[in-house]
Amino acid sequence: MTEEKFVFAKAYEELEKIVSDFESHELDLEKDLPRFERGLELAAALKKRLKEIENKVTKIEQKYSDKE
Repeated sequence: MTEEKFVFAKAYEELEKIVSDFESHELDLEKDLPRFERGLELAAALKKRLKEIENKVTKIEQKYSDKE
């Protein structure tokens, strides 16, 4: 991803658009290879961010379950 702030919703929307475009027409390998790469980049960034959020949720749950 670029240096700008990662916005999950925007990245997900962009990935959905790429997937939709690939599903709706025949691929031109030369033209579509950069978009395929961008899709993989977005998927990796989204997966990483989801893992970060999952870890935060787990820590919050542990914090409050320890107090019972």
